[in-house]
Formats: sequence, C-alpha cells, structure tokens
Amino acid sequence: MDEAPNRLIEAGTPDFRRTTLALFAAGFSTFAVLYGVQPLMPVFADAFQVSPAESSLALSLPCATLAIALLIVSPLSEVWGRKPVMAVSLFASAILTIAAVMMPSWHGFLLLRALTGIAASGLPAVAMAYLSEEMHGRAIGLSMGLLIGGNALGGMVGRLLAGIIADHASWRLGLGLIGVLALLAAVAFQFALPASRHFKAHPMRWREVPASFGHHFTDAGLPWLFAESFLLMGGFVCVYNYIGFRLLDPPFSLSQTAIGAIFVVYLAGTASSAITGEIASRLGRRKVLWLAILLGLAGILLTLSDNLIAIIAGIVVITISFFGAHSVASSWIGRRAMTDRAQASSIYLCLYYLGSSVLGTTGGWFFAHAGWPGVAGFFGGLYVLALLVAIRLSRLPPLPELIAAEIPRS
Repeated sequence: MDEAPNRLIEAGTPDFRRTTLALFAAGFSTFAVLYGVQPLMPVFADAFQVSPAESSLALSLPCATLAIALLIVSPLSEVWGRKPVMAVSLFASAILTIAAVMMPSWHGFLLLRALTGIAASGLPAVAMAYLSEEMHGRAIGLSMGLLIGGNALGGMVGRLLAGIIADHASWRLGLGLIGVLALLAAVAFQFALPASRHFKAHPMRWREVPASFGHHFTDAGLPWLFAESFLLMGGFVCVYNYIGFRLLDPPFSLSQTAIGAIFVVYLAGTASSAITGEIASRLGRRKVLWLAILLGLAGILLTLSDNLIAIIAGIVVITISFFGAHSVASSWIGRRAMTDRAQASSIYLCLYYLGSSVLGTTGGWFFAHAGWPGVAGFFGGLYVLALLVAIRLSRLPPLPELIAAEIPRS
C-alpha cells in the first residue's frame, strides 16, 4: 500500500529505505569531493608555495561557484526533473575530481576545483526539494537528518583518506581515491533512488525566475533561516580550515595522518543530524535550534586550551552543534516554503556555501594576524549572531494555514 502512486513516503517502508540510502550516498559523495581537500591545505601551502589563506581557495573557490550555480540549476530541476539533475551532478563532480589530481599547476588545479563546484550544485537544493515533495511530514525530519548524515560521513571519510594517504604517499593519490569513491556513490544513487511521484515538470519561463526567488524574502521567517545558514557554515568551516595549521605546529607537532584522524569526529555529526532532526520533529524546531547553536559556543571555548584532548573535545562539540543546527534549519526551509521549494532550498544553500567560501577564507586573515585565538574569536562572533537569529525565529507565529496541521511546518 505504501508504494501507491499517490502516497507520500512513510518512515520504515521499502521506498523510505531506498530513498534514504540513495540520498545518503549522494550526500556522502558531494561532501567527500568538496571537503576532502580541507586537511590538505598545509600540504598545498608547502607544495605550491602559497599562504594559508590562498591554500583555502581549494575549498572556498568550489563553494563559491557552487553557491552561484545553485541559483541556476535549481530552477532547471523544475523542468528536467529532480533525479536526472542530481545524477548528472554526482557523475560530473566525481569525474572532475579525478581530473583535478592530474593538474601540475596551482591555477590549473583551482580551475578544475571551481568547475567541480558548478557540477556539484545539482545535488544539495534539489535533494532537499525532492524530500519535501516525496516524504510524509512524519518522515521529513529523519530523512533530512540522514541526508545531512551522509554529508557528515562523506566529509569525514574524504578528509581522513586524504590526510592519511598524503602522509604516506601523495595528496594526488588520496584525492584521486575520493573521486573513485564518489563515482561508485553516483552509481548507487542512480539505481536506488525511486522516481519522483509528486513532481510536476513545467516549462521554464526565465522572466519569472527572479519572482520565484524573490517572494521568499517577503516571508517573516525564511530570510532569517537564509542568514542562519551563512553564519553557521562560515564559522564551522573556519574551525576545520585552520585547525590543521595549529596542530602541525609546536607544541602539538602532529603528523598529517594524526590530523586526518581527528576528522573521525564527523561521526558525531552523522549521529547528531539524524537525532536532532527527529527531536525537532517532535518538540518543534524553534525549541531546538538555539540550543544547538549555544552548544557550538561552548565548544569553541574548549579549543582555546593548550591541552590536545580539550581541543579535540571542542571540535567534537562544535561538529555536533553545527550538524544539529543545520539539520533543523534546512528541514524548516522545506516546511515553511509553501511554493517554489527548490528555489527556497537553493537560496538557503547559496548562503550556506557562500558562508563557507567568504567567511572560510576571511578566517585566514584572523589566523595570520592573531593565531588560533583570532579564529576562535571570529567563530564566536558569527555564532553569537546566529544565536540572536535563532531567538528571533523562535518568536515567529506559526503560518496560519498550518496551525491545524498534523505535523507543524513553521
């Protein structure tokens, strides 16, 4: 009965398992491809003779091109369909990652990284729109959490593999292996994801695209959620961009393998995204979001210690905080946007990746001038702003048409 064409996908059904498996693999692939370079930034700085801030362009540049491309690719999914756009995105980003490791020059490598960001843009917002259309309200929190959990696992495995292999062989071999894994994930996605049941294609009228994006800014809550994504992701990426530089130097003097192993804490993000998404579905997003952000502020204080265990504990807490808050905010987008959900998701993710790009590189200035305390202070400022936004969101009245709904969306 659950497979009836007019039914939304319920948790625990075969279609739910197929969908979450496919999108978990897709999130894994996208984040491994994008963030596998993060522990390699000290290696890039040494190999290509560039500064820490310049080495961060290996991540910031694809995040910037991804953010901009989202605004174009997302409307195209309204014409071509959700699954085809996501599949092309996964295959193209995997192939470009494999090609990038063959580039001998820094500028050539950055060019292919920029193209990888454009290719990867077909997955994030479209996946959120797919889940919002196909999942029952009771399953949306868990399914979105599992999608983000795939992101977390992909980020962890990508960073871990790249760091370990760079230490024992070469960074090119490590990043090339990530590309191969991403290609396998794309194949799994193609075979596992059910076709859309509730998506209806319509001709693209490009003159109407600005209005389809613009009306989301008239909502009382969506612009605040968009701002939240920029602040949360920007602070989180700053921590991971520059913690490797700190731990490579005395008094820690860790190896590249040891620094890569620290990214195992991404497992905490995998768990927290699904758990927090489920809790938010039960208790309400406005009651959970600000608590998750407050946890991140506690985590950054721990990283100011000179004790390695305290620093790692702080990174764990920050990771739990970020993925929990992102799970809540991203699922909130899909429930609050009543029309043009792909566009709403793409705006959220555009700001999300711009935060990674702009704020992630800006953190390099703070690191260069004030060391780790500068990065921690920058993170703290961003997360205090995010906390104020979360408090503002908690005071929003529910959307009138949803007050009587079985599953609150606001």
